[in-house]
Amino acid sequence: MVNKAHHYEYEFALLGAGAIGSILGAHLARSGRSVIMLARGRRAAQIQADGLRITGLAQFTRAAPTLSDAAELRSAGVLIVAMKTPGTAEALLNLQRADLGVVLSIQNGPLKNELLANAFGPERVLGALADTSGELLAGGEVVFTRNVNIFLGELSGEDSPRAQQIAGTIHASGVRATAVPDIRSREWSKFAAWVGLMALSVTTRAVTWSYLTDPGSALVLARLVREMGLLTRSLGIGLTDESVLPVATICRGTEEGAVNAVMTVGREFELLAPGHRMSSLQDLEAGRPLEIHETLGYALRKAAQSGLSLPLVEAFYQVIATVDRLRIKAI
Repeated sequence: MVNKAHHYEYEFALLGAGAIGSILGAHLARSGRSVIMLARGRRAAQIQADGLRITGLAQFTRAAPTLSDAAELRSAGVLIVAMKTPGTAEALLNLQRADLGVVLSIQNGPLKNELLANAFGPERVLGALADTSGELLAGGEVVFTRNVNIFLGELSGEDSPRAQQIAGTIHASGVRATAVPDIRSREWSKFAAWVGLMALSVTTRAVTWSYLTDPGSALVLARLVREMGLLTRSLGIGLTDESVLPVATICRGTEEGAVNAVMTVGREFELLAPGHRMSSLQDLEAGRPLEIHETLGYALRKAAQSGLSLPLVEAFYQVIATVDRLRIKAI
């Protein structure tokens, strides 16, 4: 679909069939697009037996072909990486023989773009982020909880037909999507917000709105976002309020104003998505590895390269990494 003169075996390949990968794959397949799900183990067996089962904001089931060995994929017009960040570099190695038109990742954190460029060349990579949520239940159903937007665009900041086309196709399938020129700013702004949200979700183990509306946890979260804002600005990247949190406002104003901005978003979550839980909390409770080294760890590595200190991010990194290690040892 990216190069109409080029024939691809599938229009879309989804690497990872968790909540968001399943939501995208199911909607694209339902809209008539050719889709292949790259999944392994129990999740692959669930899809092969029962299809992609979506509940919540949409209610339908859609069959989709599945490959357990990604190395068997021959070609796809668009590869969307939707797996958890641990093990991404190794997973991409299995796809390097595939003929791929465009690659993008909706994973958490900017490390994903570096991994895609290393694997497939920077000319194939689009930036992307998902302000879209869901939860994969043990039985294989995916609860679609938030359908705000998937943003994608050229990392160079240019408008492009391929970004417009892919966003339009996803949007037409029922998952909101928009092509934007400022994708790097949006990705880093979301990352700044995500670091705070991830840290509080894992330490409080509460639904999202509850720690966003609590004055104490809202203060800690605002301070985390403001530290991440320092890092983002040091890299020459602008911040925006076009994120799950109004990151530019949180970083620009007073601390009191930042806390009020966080709590305002919390009240919106309480009203519109009261059951929303961060994917990091879902991972913790399901016994899956936390995306700590690829996200908070990545931020700390970038800060060190810039000569910056992020003490609160560092503290949460050490605490959450310890939680992850002790949990794994106990299994």
